Amino acid sequence: MTVTDVMKEIEKDTVFYDESDGGVTFSGGEPFMQPMFLRTLLRLCKEKRIHTAVETCGFVDRDSLMSASPYIDRYFYDLKIMENEKHRKFTRVPNKLILQNLRELARSHDHITIRFPVIPEVNDDDENVSLLGEFVSSLRNVGEVDVLPYHKLGIEKYRSLGIEYRMPKATPPSSEEVARIAERFRSYGLRVKVGG
Repeated sequence: MTVTDVMKEIEKDTVFYDESDGGVTFSGGEPFMQPMFLRTLLRLCKEKRIHTAVETCGFVDRDSLMSASPYIDRYFYDLKIMENEKHRKFTRVPNKLILQNLRELARSHDHITIRFPVIPEVNDDDENVSLLGEFVSSLRNVGEVDVLPYHKLGIEKYRSLGIEYRMPKATPPSSEEVARIAERFRSYGLRVKVGG
C-alpha cells in the first residue's frame, strides 16, 4: 500500500476518532522497520489532528525513533528483560539499544507507557521485576506500566505462518502472580494497569 492508500483507510474513521477521543495506533511487527513510511503517515495524521500512538520494541535506529517523535502523541514501549544476556537468549537481540533509546526518548517525550509482558519462568522473577521498576522509575516522563499477562493466542498464528513457536511450554501467569508484580511496580511510584 502507498501512504495515500493508508491515509484513505485512516480517514474513514475520522468521525469515530472525534467522538471517542481516539486515534491511530501503529503497531506490527515493528513499525520502525519502515521508518520513512511511518514518519510520513504520522506527519499526515498530525496535520489532520488525528491522535497518534506507536507500539515499539525499541530495538530500532535511534535517529528514526527520534525524528518521528514530534508526530507521536503516545509511545507504547515494550520492556521484557533487563539483564542483557538473558534478553539475548529469549529475544535473540541484546537490550542495550532498547534501554538507550528509552532513556533518550524519555528526555524529550511526555507520554510513554511501558508494556511489560509477564512470561512465567522467563521474566517474572523478583530480580527482573525490581530492576525494571528501578529503571523505569528513574526516567523522566515515564510513570505508567501496563502489565500484560502472557497468553497462548499467538501459537496458532505462528503455526499458520510456518514459523517455529519457541516457547510452546510457557503458561499464562496466575492472577496472584500478576497482582504481585503490579504491586511491586507500584512500590516504585509507578502507575500500573493490568491488561492491555
